[in-house]
Amino acid sequence: MKTYAGIPEENASLENSKVVLVTVPYDGTSTWGKGADKGPELFLDASENMELYDIETGTEPYLEGVYLAGEVSENSSPEAMTEAVYQKTKELLETDKLFTLFGGEHSVSIGSIRAVGEKYDNLTVLQLDAHTDLRPEFHGSTSNHACAVFEANQKHNLVQVGIRSMDVEENQYLPEGRVFFAHEIANNENWVNDVLEKVSGNVYITIDLDAFDPSIAPSTGTPEPGGLQWYPTLELLRKVFEKCNVVAFDIVELMDSPYSKPTAFLAAKLYYKMLAYYHINRD
Repeated sequence: MKTYAGIPEENASLENSKVVLVTVPYDGTSTWGKGADKGPELFLDASENMELYDIETGTEPYLEGVYLAGEVSENSSPEAMTEAVYQKTKELLETDKLFTLFGGEHSVSIGSIRAVGEKYDNLTVLQLDAHTDLRPEFHGSTSNHACAVFEANQKHNLVQVGIRSMDVEENQYLPEGRVFFAHEIANNENWVNDVLEKVSGNVYITIDLDAFDPSIAPSTGTPEPGGLQWYPTLELLRKVFEKCNVVAFDIVELMDSPYSKPTAFLAAKLYYKMLAYYHINRD
């Protein structure tokens, strides 16, 4: 039996786990760097090679259990993939465990956010990303990666962090007062607290790995210069878990490449840190 991070089977059963993890190896609409469909495999491999003691929190998050809930392999069309992710998320939300997802390109988040938003009122979607992803449709599809949070912005409180690339048409859809551009973050020592003021209640966190600077996360589909750094990002996430009820999160856009290991390991550590923050604020 394969388990998350190679943890003991007793910590990997649905019954004993407080966290469920779904993988979505989908890369059907990306337009430049291809290989995000290999992201879940790279993430799981890296997870097996990290230490399971978290120094910062003094905890071993795996002891709370992580259940590998399978993968969504539907790839006949972007819309079919979105529906499959939506149905899988709805099914797992009935377990009342923390729902987590690893992609795949960012379009995989559309279905999971939709399902989480149906279950939880007053949902804030916290998006860490280089790109706004606010197009209503792109290349003939509303389930394109460039549309990843358009629906979330229409239905929920969307907060965007790390943005440094967008099309002019997306200006009309920007959530007013809730976009934290990377160039502004670079000159604002108080940016973490400013973000926290906009985030409350039930929270879904969606992290495109291109939110990080390519110096620390180069293996993504469209790496953009001027991105987020590791420790300030962890500070933000830790404080979000302290303040809010994080009900789900996803990490997307890990791309296969000859230099994928540093980014894969960052993704593995990021996921595990988020589990640590979740558990210390639930006990």
